Amino acid sequence: MAVGTIVTAAANSAARKPAYVLTIDFGEKGMKTSSAQLTENYAPDDLVGRQVAAVMNFPPLRVAGIRSEVLVLGAVDAERGVVLLRPDVEVSDGTSVA
Repeated sequence: MAVGTIVTAAANSAARKPAYVLTIDFGEKGMKTSSAQLTENYAPDDLVGRQVAAVMNFPPLRVAGIRSEVLVLGAVDAERGVVLLRPDVEVSDGTSVA
């Protein structure tokens, strides 16, 4: 798992459930793409520039027409839906999550 910064976020119109296509910068670990069902609590503009934690060692999956390379981590709340996990203070992109 590592921390990265979201550089782009856009609606994935091909997704069955509302989702965003995210491009995330993981520093030396590279730029990765993810499909994430975050539309309940976040607009695309809210996500760009935000650091997130993600699982990086799952094999890539084809999700609604895009190659999803990482799994963005969030807490799933019964009332609020998915709430992103992120560091309290900014860290370097690619920093490992312990």
